[in-house]
Amino acid sequence: MLTTNLDGIVLQLGEGESYWVLGDLYTFKAVSEETEGKYALMELVIYPQDGTPPHIHSREAEAFYILEGKLEFQLDDRTVIATPGTFLHSPTGQLHQFTNTSSMPAKMLCWATPAGVERFFAEIGTKVEDSLTPPPVTPTDIDKVMAVAPKYGITILPPPDSTESLLKLNLG
Repeated sequence: MLTTNLDGIVLQLGEGESYWVLGDLYTFKAVSEETEGKYALMELVIYPQDGTPPHIHSREAEAFYILEGKLEFQLDDRTVIATPGTFLHSPTGQLHQFTNTSSMPAKMLCWATPAGVERFFAEIGTKVEDSLTPPPVTPTDIDKVMAVAPKYGITILPPPDSTESLLKLNLG
């Protein structure tokens, strides 16, 4: 049963449950249980040369707002260089991916509507305890992502050079 926080949600800088998701930092700002399943909001820190493989969400749309850094987004056959202030919306069913092609971390907000995909990230990720350094990404991590994604209605289209490339990319 979903419950709504009738007092609203207030989180300060650095607050929220965080997970290492294939080398990148995902901090949950609002999740299903707090929004009656209407949306999830996450702050993502994407490290240099990381990103996602091409993928499609069958259950939710995602919207991204770039706060810091530079990311290259693919939305179907369109490529967009996203810098601070850029907003992108990927509707349900659209092929999309993003990559930090720069030498500095990039930070963005990601809204998922309806909520639920945050549970995928929690399931494949490692809860952040004290470490500010991401754990190394292993082939076992990639296998887990590929096995769990269908449970959440996510289709991953591996890059042409397959699993080795996926080790360099995370899922968003």
